[in-house]
Amino acid sequence: MTKSNSTLALLFLGVVIISCDSKPKSEVLDEEKMIIASKEEPAEKEEGMIWIPGGEFVMGTNEMDAYAAEKPAVDLTVSGFWMDVHEVTNAEYAKFVEETGYVTLAEVKPDWELLKQQLPPGTPKPDESVLIAGSMVFTPPPYAVPTQDISLWWSWVAGANWRHPEGPGSSIEGRENHPVVHISYDDAKAYADWAGKRLPTEIEWEFAARGGANGKRFAWGDELTPNGQFLANTFQGNFPNENLGMDGFKGTSPVKSFAPNSFGLYDMIGNVWELTDDWYDALKYARLAGQAPKLDAGMNPCYNPDNPYAKERVIKGGSYLCADNYCVNYRPSARQGQSFDSGTSNVGFRLVKDAGKRAVSMK
Repeated sequence: MTKSNSTLALLFLGVVIISCDSKPKSEVLDEEKMIIASKEEPAEKEEGMIWIPGGEFVMGTNEMDAYAAEKPAVDLTVSGFWMDVHEVTNAEYAKFVEETGYVTLAEVKPDWELLKQQLPPGTPKPDESVLIAGSMVFTPPPYAVPTQDISLWWSWVAGANWRHPEGPGSSIEGRENHPVVHISYDDAKAYADWAGKRLPTEIEWEFAARGGANGKRFAWGDELTPNGQFLANTFQGNFPNENLGMDGFKGTSPVKSFAPNSFGLYDMIGNVWELTDDWYDALKYARLAGQAPKLDAGMNPCYNPDNPYAKERVIKGGSYLCADNYCVNYRPSARQGQSFDSGTSNVGFRLVKDAGKRAVSMK
């Protein structure tokens, strides 16, 4: 990495959540079926989408060793909605860009006025030569490294964007059916507005990911690879330097490469993290359960105790970089924050659409 790229990488590592803590241990809740709403699927179908009927479910987890931001489990109710059967692909995003001329944030020079809002006061402005268009790219080291320093495997790469996922010289040719990456919240929302859809709430996303079952550690049950079968695109081997690719992939995979969940949705777990419409609040579930005071959204709609200046949206589902030896975020309850104005090489999105009046409530 050049000196200029290294400087910008350190700045962006301060505002982009792209990693996770050491893995939580497995302690599975008792199985309990969701109460699925009896409302019938709307007569008017939505192409490329699955009807999610809504109902009552348990969001989050009470697993002793799960991450704190996933606790406690809370009872919620969600109304029915349509959801994309898979993540938005490179080909789909390319069509949007072709028709609108839209330019993603990774393709323009970083705005220092926006960037400094998520950094400690007094952080000096970097040289203009450093503020160049690019994005964060996973760059595996050639040998085992301590997993406390994410800068050892994440690099700011000038020229990296959705068209060039690994930077200049790379392309999406042959990857048209892979999920689009290096997409910020605004980039995803612009696509959603064009498509006549919207980003899902975190509640909707987790309800859909669970596929009708509460209390399961993974979206499909309690075992990561039942009968040795890989059910999602994750990281096998020693993270971050040794990806064995036992599931058939070492990066993103074409959508629909693995079996769908019980609702018929593909890749709700693994492949890429998925953006939601919610601001990240590390104490969200505790607040819902009455175990923490309400968030003063007037000060900051986001709460991340590790970064008081953060302005992050919730991402869900984990990615191809989630590894058993480092973190286990390929679970429905897992959640992280992602800076609203940044994208990375392992974050994408899918959309939802309302049937009639939208009504998501807390039980």
